[in-house]
Amino acid sequence: MIRIRISERKIVLEPVLIAMLSIFLLAHQNSLAQTYFRDQHVEPAFEGWEQNADGSFNLLFGYHNENWEEELLIPAGESNFFTPGEADRGQPTYFLPRRNRFTFKVPVPADWGDKELVWTITSPNGVTRSAYGTLAKDYIVDSVVIASETGSLGAGTSTPESRANTPPVVTVLGDRTAGETIRYTTVGEPLTLRARVDDDGLPRVGRAGSGSGVTTENVAGARETEMERRLTPPRRNTVGKVNGLFLSWNIYRGDGSTVSFNPPQVKPWEDTRASANSPWGALWLPPPIPDDGIYEVQVTFDQPGAYVLWARADDGGLYHDQYVTVHVTQ
Repeated sequence: MIRIRISERKIVLEPVLIAMLSIFLLAHQNSLAQTYFRDQHVEPAFEGWEQNADGSFNLLFGYHNENWEEELLIPAGESNFFTPGEADRGQPTYFLPRRNRFTFKVPVPADWGDKELVWTITSPNGVTRSAYGTLAKDYIVDSVVIASETGSLGAGTSTPESRANTPPVVTVLGDRTAGETIRYTTVGEPLTLRARVDDDGLPRVGRAGSGSGVTTENVAGARETEMERRLTPPRRNTVGKVNGLFLSWNIYRGDGSTVSFNPPQVKPWEDTRASANSPWGALWLPPPIPDDGIYEVQVTFDQPGAYVLWARADDGGLYHDQYVTVHVTQ
């Protein structure tokens, strides 16, 4: 009798529970789609400042695109500008997903003093946000700060290795015009870009703070331990990053939806999903370094226009950027 009653109750309650669960999951899915995937705004971010040898300063900016999937195009102008002074300070107009740190620098003179430089963005959904750059002492940036903020070091830590690390240097190969790298191509015709990256081999390849750094000579062996890494994910209180050299080409200005890269590029943004092609993904390992240090990529454009491509060489702790302007005709 007891078993029959339990079974009867299940028959009565099961459709109700299924309906309630379905409604909850549907609402939760819609919420996630609206909150994380699309239709959100960009938060500009002031990262800090550094002083140049001539006494002038660089104000460092980045951003947080609240979307996990949608990449936003916000041209320089009334929706993407700086004040005071020139509205266009070389800021990106194409915004990759999620957190992008130390994306660009704005030089200011040695007598900048206590003035503010304000970067304002109005996203396609109408939300306006601003970031305020100053020379406040709290915001001074050095190599250890950059490595710590990007997740190359554990929170509040440094090592002799990290302090000795110097940034990689990326050099785009080919002709330059008046100090600027410019390329020309047509719609649908792959453009080959070649860049050499020089680096000091620091920091050691491996997840920061894991105590399991590997050398470039045994990266292949490290790939065989992927299942073990799946079973023992890293434990960190802050964003974690896998140290290792890579070069990544991305859109800086122009409509990225019309551009494709071959091979696919490492993500320079903090995609923390385990299997993401990103140094912040738990299972990521750096790609092999070419024997001659020269990386090659083919870029194809589906629409005519002027584009700025951004090359970032990153060794895990520090980075170096270069840019190529591409004019695409029909």
